[in-house]
Amino acid sequence: MIHDTAVVDPSAQIDDAATIGPYSIIGENVQIGADTRIGPHVVIGAHTKIGARNQIFQFASVGEISQDMTAKPDDGTSTEIGDDNIIREYVTINRGTKKEQGVTRVGNHNWIMAYCHIAHDCQVANHTIFANNASLAGHVRIDDWVILGGYTLVHQFCRLGAHSFTGYASGLDRDVPPFVLVDGNPAVPRGINARGLQRRDFARDDIKAIKDAYRVIYRSDLKISDALEKLKAMPDNSHIASMIAFIEASQRGLQR
Repeated sequence: MIHDTAVVDPSAQIDDAATIGPYSIIGENVQIGADTRIGPHVVIGAHTKIGARNQIFQFASVGEISQDMTAKPDDGTSTEIGDDNIIREYVTINRGTKKEQGVTRVGNHNWIMAYCHIAHDCQVANHTIFANNASLAGHVRIDDWVILGGYTLVHQFCRLGAHSFTGYASGLDRDVPPFVLVDGNPAVPRGINARGLQRRDFARDDIKAIKDAYRVIYRSDLKISDALEKLKAMPDNSHIASMIAFIEASQRGLQR
C-alpha cells in the first residue's frame, strides 16, 4: 500500500499492512509497523521507528534532524514512536541528540493535534493529549495522561507528572507534579485535575487525599522540604507517594 509517487529509501522496513500516501518521503533505516497510515506529503526522517496502528496526517515531519545547533545529519540519533498514536497536520517531532541517550520517544495512545512541536530528546509517555500548537523544548519529559492546552510552551528539561493539566497558552519553566492543574504565563497552580481523575475512575477517597496533598504543597506556606515531611506523615496512599517521589526527583523545582 505504497503510493506510486512516494519516495521510499531501499533500507526502509515497511509492514505489508502499512499505508504510505502520495508524495510522502520515507528516509533510510525507517521502520513502520502494521496498519500504520502515513498520509500524503509526510516526511519520515532517517532512523525513525514507528509502531502499529498509528495515523500520521499530511504535512507532518517525524524524525528529522533536531534544531539543536550541535546536531549532525549522520550522528546515529533516532526517533521512536509507539502504537496507536494520532499525529495531526504540521506536527514536528525531532530526533534526539548526543547530549542524552540520542533518542526522542513518543509512547502509545497519544493524540497530538495540528502544529505541535516535540523537540530533541523529549520523552512522551502514554495517553497524553497535546492541543494545537503546544510545544516542548528539548529534553522535556511528559508522563502518562498529561493534557497540554493549546499554545502551551514548556521550557527545556522540565517534567510534567502523570495526570497533570495545563490551561491554554500556559508558559512553564519548572516541573508540574502529578495531578496538578496549572494555568497562565508564567503558569501558576490552580488546583488538581479533579475532572480528569473522575473521568479515569479515581476513587473519591483518593481524590480527597490528592487534594489534601496539594494543599500541603501549595497552600500551607511551607518550604518544600517541610512540605515533604508533612506529606510523608500522611496516611499511606500510592498517589501521594508518587507526588513525593516526583518532588524529590525534581531538578528544576516546582511551578509555583
